[in-house]
Amino acid sequence: MDISIYNTPLSGYQRKEYRTFLAACGLRDEEDADFIVWASEDSRLMATGALAGHTIKQLAVAEAAEGQGVMATVLSAVISEAAARGIYRLFLCTKPANRSMFASMGFYEVISTDDALLMENRRGGAEVFIGSVPRHPGVCGAVVCNCDPFTLGHRRLIEHAASACDSLYVFAVSESGSVFTPDERLEMIRKGTADIPGCHVYASDLYLVSRATFPAYFIKDKVRAEEVKADLDICFFAEKLAPALGITKRFVGEEPLDPVTGAYNRRMKALLPEHGISLEEIPRLTDGNGEVISASRVRALMREAAEMNEEDNGKVSEKLRLIGEMVPESTYEMILKHM
Repeated sequence: MDISIYNTPLSGYQRKEYRTFLAACGLRDEEDADFIVWASEDSRLMATGALAGHTIKQLAVAEAAEGQGVMATVLSAVISEAAARGIYRLFLCTKPANRSMFASMGFYEVISTDDALLMENRRGGAEVFIGSVPRHPGVCGAVVCNCDPFTLGHRRLIEHAASACDSLYVFAVSESGSVFTPDERLEMIRKGTADIPGCHVYASDLYLVSRATFPAYFIKDKVRAEEVKADLDICFFAEKLAPALGITKRFVGEEPLDPVTGAYNRRMKALLPEHGISLEEIPRLTDGNGEVISASRVRALMREAAEMNEEDNGKVSEKLRLIGEMVPESTYEMILKHM
């Protein structure tokens, strides 16, 4: 069995062969892998595995190679390549039926639903994370946000949530892949909310609303896959995090633009009350023209300003002025460092 490592994107022919192989195994390519392990025999693709961020995914074995230890070989190759790139903490998301197989390969259950199982290569990692977050008194609520970057809309949501609780936990999504690094986003949130009473900001440590941590490549229907991912994330929050910290309220902004986030909010609205957690959707903050203030608008203005020539100083200044109207001063300072 020959093992090859391919960085993405694959060539046209490789991509076609890879996707065809995954489809034959009942899987699909989520198209976010950093590298792919390719096991072949006599030029025939027999097994694959991939890594996206910290997550092993798209593990597949041809029917002819089942029971020959090929999956363990591919998984070992993924882990070795990840270590060579300085990545030692690994997750995988799979069908619950595969629990025993991956447990025998050194992975431990984090959370599961009827459709999906999240595992990690360290025992009790989630408990370590939860134990690192101080428990605050009184009625506790939570906001989970990416904040790429932190805007006045985010601040309004957090201000409202904090006013409705004695203590508010704000969890900053810790995954990479955004314009700003996880540490930068955490810093922006902390500086932008420092004056809000009862507000406590923490990193999510990859356990909350992480696209990389919660893949669903084993669900063919993309719409259904998004629901499976949302349910797994909500289950972790409701069954693990909230009970440990005494959280009984969760707050989100309304999502009129992004259908994935809108669907996620609807799943929370359906599932959280079953765990004794209320969900409140807050109307989005708008500017003087009635447009929603959003991180995506800020990022678009940043891109437009960055693409302008030196002679367009006046237009760049206008872009920066518009950005300044949508973000706190501390965020604006961070943005200028990226310009």
